[in-house]
Amino acid sequence: MRSAVAEAKAEGKSVGLVPTMGALHAGHISLVDRARGDNDVVVVSVFVNPTQFNNAEDLATYPRTEEADCNKLSQAGVDYVFIPTVEEVYPEPDTRQFDLGEVAAVMEGAMRPGHFNGVAQIVSKLFAMVNPTRAYFGEKDFQQIAVIRKMVALEGFDIEIVDCPICREADGLAMSSRNTRLTPEQREIAPVIHKALSASVDWAKTHTLEETKRFVIDEINSFPHMEVEYYEIVDPLTMQPLTSWDAPCNGRPVGCVTAYCGKVRLIDNIKY
Repeated sequence: MRSAVAEAKAEGKSVGLVPTMGALHAGHISLVDRARGDNDVVVVSVFVNPTQFNNAEDLATYPRTEEADCNKLSQAGVDYVFIPTVEEVYPEPDTRQFDLGEVAAVMEGAMRPGHFNGVAQIVSKLFAMVNPTRAYFGEKDFQQIAVIRKMVALEGFDIEIVDCPICREADGLAMSSRNTRLTPEQREIAPVIHKALSASVDWAKTHTLEETKRFVIDEINSFPHMEVEYYEIVDPLTMQPLTSWDAPCNGRPVGCVTAYCGKVRLIDNIKY
């Protein structure tokens, strides 16, 4: 992988990396399409990273569809698919602890201890292995992008991080590999997450930030199988929760939600 990229760069070519955990869907392919438009060479990595799962059952049940993934990537015109083994990525335990600061302390960071450190471990390793010009991430994992930008600054990588819009199913559900684990009944209910977020944008115009948060939580929780783990409206740069619409903010506030649909943990977000 390193020599293939080095060769391309020696010829003056730019290299785009799309890091994935496989079980690819149209959302991933939209990242590939963006990378193809921006770069001469596109690499997609497929690796289910054990260090970012703090729940052994979640790691065990994470969908793995390597052959189908390779077929999709071939059709999408990817130049290289990089599928390292766990032994290649972690020849010995990765004991690095990243000082990710406040962006990693809230929301997913609070609910999944060690998760973002694991993300920083694997993304930094992939960046070192592939050495891309640019790397592409979907905005569904909004907080993760902030964490990766922080890691890039800490490690001094000369890599442009490109965030790409959320891809949704026709009924609004954010595309996710986890959606395949929903039962048919749950799959019909799950779009309530995006519906509640969308409705809250108008609601927010005449209600306080706290009332808006309560509206989203109550709306989602009113459906069977649904249970909100958290809903925060945050500064898009620092990820810190806002207390009012008038609070200083680096851009448009972003509402970030995690909700369980049955046993499946789904995330989504929306800009206000």
